[in-house]
Amino acid sequence: MKQKLILLLVAAVFLTSCGPQIYKAANFEKIRKNQKILAILPFKATVDLKKLPKGTTVESLKESNKSTGYSVQSNIYSEFLKKISKNKYDIEFQDIDKTNAILATNKITYEEMLLKDKSELCKILGVDGVISGDIRMSQPMSEAGAIALQVLAGASGSTNKTEIALTIHNKEDGKLLWKYDYQASGRIGSSAESLTKDLMKKVAKKFPYKR
Repeated sequence: MKQKLILLLVAAVFLTSCGPQIYKAANFEKIRKNQKILAILPFKATVDLKKLPKGTTVESLKESNKSTGYSVQSNIYSEFLKKISKNKYDIEFQDIDKTNAILATNKITYEEMLLKDKSELCKILGVDGVISGDIRMSQPMSEAGAIALQVLAGASGSTNKTEIALTIHNKEDGKLLWKYDYQASGRIGSSAESLTKDLMKKVAKKFPYKR
């Protein structure tokens, strides 16, 4: 009985998501007045695994991370467009196809983009600021352990943890203007894509360019 109670408590912990932590620069409102358009960059995505799944190589994992980064870029752009259509924000977003095309024309690869100065990227893209971020996914417990929790506690155990850091940098000096950190736990059967999309919706609600 005592052991089952402990497992129930563990399950509760795993099914809890941490609230967001938000940073906004002291001069944000002043800079915001001169901003008209932002570009959304592909995100940096990483998956923390204790060991590679059978049949997975380091290169294929890198390609998967890259694909996730572009998927997140697309998801957040879609979420922002929904808000724009409802006249919720007073900022415009560069079409991500245009953003990616400009990066490709300037021979800036995904890997190089992650290392470039944000101010330089703003000038190359012709925007007033860039939205970028990190998506980190990890598997804190084994599938077998999660299933055990599901059986004993009567609830889906957490198999995935997703952490997101979304940032906005200024064109003039590349300094950080705004940052949103969030962490959530997934469940058995949760895909990285569905978890990420859910996080993007939460980010959109806190976005600082509201009318």
